[in-house]
Amino acid sequence: MTNPWRGEVALVIDGERHLMKLTLGALAELEASLQEGSLVELVQRFESGGCSTRDVLALIVAGLRGGGWTGTARDLLSAEIEGGPMGAARAAAELLARAFMTPGET
Repeated sequence: MTNPWRGEVALVIDGERHLMKLTLGALAELEASLQEGSLVELVQRFESGGCSTRDVLALIVAGLRGGGWTGTARDLLSAEIEGGPMGAARAAAELLARAFMTPGET
């Protein structure tokens, strides 16, 4: 079960449920992997609908790593993500929103 107050989001990859969350370490890894821009710019891209597949993949990898996964982005290249690309994008957006949500926000 996911705990939204801890910033957790579930994602099913190759039929296996994974918990994602953006810990401080995962956020630092995400920022480094973006190669350009900042987390604020990433949030703005998601809010405007201008995010790239690279943004989605980097966010999912960081979230999975924050949840304890030890894989890499390369491991996801041929993986089946439940909901396809749109499911991945929704999960990434939810993960980003929950990372910066304060108690009382919905």
